[in-house]
Amino acid sequence: MSRRAEILSVYARIGRAYVRWAPSLLLLALIVFIPLGLIHAIAIQAEVGSFDLDSVVEIFAAAAAVLMLAATGLIGEVFYTGAVAISLTHPHEGKPPSLRATARMVKYRPLIAIDLIYGAAVAIGLVLFVVPGLLAFVWLALAAPVVEIEHRGVRAALARSMALVRGKFLLIAAVMIPIEVVGDGLTNLATELAHDLLGETFLSKWLADVLSNLAFTPFFAVAAVLLTVDRIREKEGEVVELHSQPSP
Repeated sequence: MSRRAEILSVYARIGRAYVRWAPSLLLLALIVFIPLGLIHAIAIQAEVGSFDLDSVVEIFAAAAAVLMLAATGLIGEVFYTGAVAISLTHPHEGKPPSLRATARMVKYRPLIAIDLIYGAAVAIGLVLFVVPGLLAFVWLALAAPVVEIEHRGVRAALARSMALVRGKFLLIAAVMIPIEVVGDGLTNLATELAHDLLGETFLSKWLADVLSNLAFTPFFAVAAVLLTVDRIREKEGEVVELHSQPSP
């Protein structure tokens, strides 16, 4: 199979999985992103344009604001991806786990830690020279599914993600980066729409963040889970079964 055909095949599988699981994916996204959207909205309030940049302290504050905005853009995506990995792969009494069962099974501490480490690594890389940020984004993209599928800790999951990406870097980049770019575009669109409806208010920023995450984060999560399952099978020969249908 050519690389282009392989990439298109992955996108097709993502689309089919999303259609099958849409109600569960969207409900889970609401539960995760309504509170996390509040965090992101607070970060957006620290607008870089409010600094005069007349002193070293203000320049540092502006850089910190940029870093916070970049990092909080990924907050929630990693945690949500781990929860989706449970929904798609973990059997629960012979069927996919319910949302309540998923909430009990989520490894909160490792996922939150990876969420923060991943966001910080990508943000710092983007602020420095862009390319390091993109490399960090791809190399660590599979850490969250690894936590829930293989039951690994934080350091082991980050190392495992890099091991799984190795040999398929271009494929994973070609899938994950466009999804993130489209997601950023949707975020900008949602922000404009929310501002048109509610003005330049804190509520509009919160609403925009929640709507944009509802629109694209399920695709990000499903893509990460499918790619992780594929790489485990290709590298280890271990088959991780995906549920064909969600539980009611």
